[in-house]
Amino acid sequence: MTQTNRQWIYARKPIAQVGPENFDLNEAAIPETKAGEVLVRTTLLSLDPASRAWMQGQTYRSMLNPGDVMAGWGIGEVLSSNAKGFEPGDLVSGEYGWQQYAAMPANALTKHDKAHKPEHILGVLGITGLTAYFGLLDVGKPRPGETVLVSGAGGAVGTIVGQIAKIMGCRVVGTAGGAEKCNWLVDELGFDAAIDYKSGNLYRAVKEACPNGIDVYFDNTGGEVLSAALSRMNLYGRVACCGAVSNYDTATPSPGPAGVPGFLVTKRIRMEGFVVMDFYNRKHEAEAALARWLQDGKLKAPVDVVEGFKKMPSALAGMFAGTNRGKLMVRV
Repeated sequence: MTQTNRQWIYARKPIAQVGPENFDLNEAAIPETKAGEVLVRTTLLSLDPASRAWMQGQTYRSMLNPGDVMAGWGIGEVLSSNAKGFEPGDLVSGEYGWQQYAAMPANALTKHDKAHKPEHILGVLGITGLTAYFGLLDVGKPRPGETVLVSGAGGAVGTIVGQIAKIMGCRVVGTAGGAEKCNWLVDELGFDAAIDYKSGNLYRAVKEACPNGIDVYFDNTGGEVLSAALSRMNLYGRVACCGAVSNYDTATPSPGPAGVPGFLVTKRIRMEGFVVMDFYNRKHEAEAALARWLQDGKLKAPVDVVEGFKKMPSALAGMFAGTNRGKLMVRV
């Protein structure tokens, strides 16, 4: 074990796009555990669009302030334990932040079965998969034969949402940036169609890809895609609002979608935001279903693993540039 704990500090608030210039690499002492705490060595750290939102203000968690260790979810190995129920060698996940070692309260950790791949625990069997599962099934409520549109379909949550919608018997369309990523959604993940949101007239592209309208729209992006989707929603359509990544990493967020509340009223559309923690009392249900679909080959779990702790800031910037496919994480 090294004698220092390397940490990425959130040092300067972004003006527009986040990048390496907003972080400082720091070395601190490895933390000592108190009673009821566990020392964890981080092995994989998750990168998520919400990281940028935490810099802007309070969301479902408190706002980050310059000088804080950058927040983030991870998975790691227990090195020592001052808490019942945890032993050295246990595989655990928690909000460690961007650092190599963390002393965590036992009640803030989740122990995992080593039979599962750590990449799956951090992705499809973790917050990513739970977000997709509950957001689509509980909020979107898709029915067989309906059309489901997923924005940000090449990202961590979007890839899983689209595949679950196919398992439910729906026709699935995704939006992504670039023809190559769109082809990947169709050829590798089984989407019925994909829209390159960078290619031109988005409203026309959505109409062509969804000729029978949209019954469920799973919104990861907000912005123009949300406006285009609302214009094609069918009567009694459902919109599951998961995130607004198009507005996170910019100095000029777009205004709210045109046509609201008109579209919602005339088409009786239900538009609902959600946070995955609202469903944590049923997490075992989702984990079991996702694991079963993985085992049966009905669900693929694409991951994009960046090697090296030093690459955390550049990997985060790359995510907002759309370079990743599936769940993005860094191997510490």
